[in-house]
Formats: sequence, structure tokens, C-alpha cells
Amino acid sequence: MSFQVHWERDDYSRIPFHLYHDPAVYALEMERIFRGPCWSYLCMEAELPRLGDFRTTWVGDTPVVVSRDAQSGAIHAFVNRCSHRGAMIVRKTHGNAPEHVCIYHRWCYRTDGELTGIPFRRGLKGEGGMPADFDMAAASPQRLRIANVNGLLFGTFSAASEPIEQYLGEFGMGMIQRFFHKPVRILGYSRQLIGGNWKLYAENLRDTYHASLLHEFFVTYGVDRATQKGGVKMDARHRHNMNHAYTATDTQEEARAAYAGNAGVALDRMRLRDTKLLQHTPEFDDRMNLAAPTFFPNALVVQINHSLATRQIRPKGVDALEVFQTVFGYADDSDELTRHRLISANLVGPAGFVSMEDGEAIELIQKATASTTDETNIIEMGGRGAITDQAHRVTETPVRGFWSYWAELMGVEPPGGVR
Repeated sequence: MSFQVHWERDDYSRIPFHLYHDPAVYALEMERIFRGPCWSYLCMEAELPRLGDFRTTWVGDTPVVVSRDAQSGAIHAFVNRCSHRGAMIVRKTHGNAPEHVCIYHRWCYRTDGELTGIPFRRGLKGEGGMPADFDMAAASPQRLRIANVNGLLFGTFSAASEPIEQYLGEFGMGMIQRFFHKPVRILGYSRQLIGGNWKLYAENLRDTYHASLLHEFFVTYGVDRATQKGGVKMDARHRHNMNHAYTATDTQEEARAAYAGNAGVALDRMRLRDTKLLQHTPEFDDRMNLAAPTFFPNALVVQINHSLATRQIRPKGVDALEVFQTVFGYADDSDELTRHRLISANLVGPAGFVSMEDGEAIELIQKATASTTDETNIIEMGGRGAITDQAHRVTETPVRGFWSYWAELMGVEPPGGVR
């Protein structure tokens, strides 16, 4: 399938709303992006410490099992769909098993996904059974190629995908090495279901200036303000992006002046009796308190003060997505620091001080744009024209970068014929 998009501008500053609602576009995204040449984030190696450990995850809307081989310890990933009738093989989110058995007809699979057993394969008393030439190996679920980057596991369905080092580039590799420079410890999980198209959340992660307007907690208590030193960085093809900032690089007076007149933003309206949540001592050499690199198409690694987490985008149809968050710390963290990370984790997640607003805003967009076929949004904050890094965060430039790579993968002619 091929299709055309009518771009109103030549710089991705106008995105047609129908692209968030068209089931045919969604189906093509699953084929060309998530089952195409992209590397998608799966989970962390630290979640599979023992032989036979497994986790279920998703690549787009395709269910996937990631497991550590029960014999060799190698890590595998395969489609979580029984070759027989298509039932989901593994129903638990995680666990340990020497093999995986589908409940429907008890077809059995090794931890690497190979089909090894079929009840009544030879029939009973010379009757029934599978054809004599049935090839169990050929009928095994599709496997994914796996890449392990400092303990972060990525997978791809495509044999044509470039090496992970090229896909992430120096920028992406550097960001992963920043976060995963030593062994990690998994602290917990959260899931948030949002009634909106997956691209709206991908945009949200790249929209750097909404945070201090939508998330009143951030701006009130100085966690994230547009007046703080920071900026946005991207790789050369605009696939991956990072929003970053440094705490205590503005004053209350500067912030008050900058946000004066913004409805709903009142810096002096509230005070915290317990300020432990706000306490932050820089633990990285770059001294950033906010670092949020995104990796196309489905991943975010985020530091907010001492809260560390990955987030995975899981599309659930054209108008729904799940955000799956894994909160982590480091294996050598003290008990005191671990507790502080868990306290800091209250900033995010489905009941966090800031995440609920993102979900609400996305759902409002999805509802309000469903009836229009010819209108567009406006993505001009930060200027039009070239898609480049910015030494500030009052910009939507990375959102336009997202769409430039989306168009490339989807085979859509770019606006003006130039990416």
C-alpha cells in the first residue's frame, strides 16, 4: 500500500489530524515501522537474571516473549503467538519456565521459541495425527533479532535493519551509556492506558515546552521550568531526541516574571510540608537533573531528579496506547538512595504528579480531532525551517524531526521533496 499526505508547509510544521485516526495508516505503521527496519526497545537484561527467565512485551501491537535460554543462557525473542491456532502462548508478564506451553492444544515451545512438541502428533491407534511431512521447525513462531546495548535489549523483525550501533548513532549510544554505565536493579513497574494514537505520545515526549505549562507541580517547585538552563539534541536523521535541563539554574524571580500572565500557572500558590521529593544531589558527571532521551519508535529513558525509568510505547489500536514504565536504580545504591528513588518515582506513572496530565491532554486531542479530515495542527514553536538542535526548550522542533523520519519509513513524499 502507498499513500500520499498533503503537507500544507514544507517543514513538517502542519500535520493533518486524519493521520491520528486512519486505520489504514495505523496498519501501515505496524508493518513499515514496528515490523520494519527499526530497532524497538524490548526490556532490560536485568529483568532476566536466571536461566529460563522470561518477560512478555510488545513490538507495536505484536506480542513478544523475551527469554533467557534455559540451557545456554543466551537471550531470545519470538512472537508470542501459537503456530497452531494463533493463541497467545505465554500469558504471564514474567516468570521462569524450562519451556512454554499453549493452553489451547498444548503445543510446546522451547525458551528460544522453537516448536518441540505436539500432542497426538502421530495420532491414536493409527488414526488422525499430523501429516508425516509436517516440519515443526518451519512452523515455529517468528523470531526477532536481538541487540544488547549496555543491558538495554532491542529487537527487530527485519533482516535489513542496520547494526544497532548505526541505528542509535553516536548520540543514542552515548545516552544509553550515560544511564547504563553500571549494573542496574529493577525497582518496579507501572502501566498507563491512554485513549489516544501512539504518535501523540511520541510527540509529547519530544515536545519540550509543555512540561512547565501543563505540569503545575514541575514549575511550582522548580523541577522543570523553561527558564532553567537546558536544551534539545537530536541525531542527524532526527530519529532520536533528548530533552535536558539543569536544576537551580534560574531564580524564583526569573520564573515568576517568565510565567506571569500564563493562566493556571501560579508559582506561589502551594508549598510542600515534606520536601524530600524535591531533594536532588547531582549523581551524573553532566549534573543534569532532567534527562529524557527518546529512541524511535517506542522508547524513552528518563531521569527526573533521582527517579530513573524506561518507558515503552505499546500501541493498542488506532486510538489507544499503553505506556509501560520500568523504574530502576543501580545495584550499588545504598538503601537510603533506593528509598529516595522510590519516593521520587511518585512524580511519574499513572497516578504520578505529572503523568496524568499527559494522558488527559492526549485524550482531549484524540476526541476533538476525530471529526475532521482536512484540518492540521500547528508545530511552529521554536521556528520553522531547518530541524536542528536548540540551546533552549521553548521549541517543538524535535516533533517535526519525528515526522520527518516517520515519512521516510512510511514511503511518504516529504513536504517540498526535501527531508
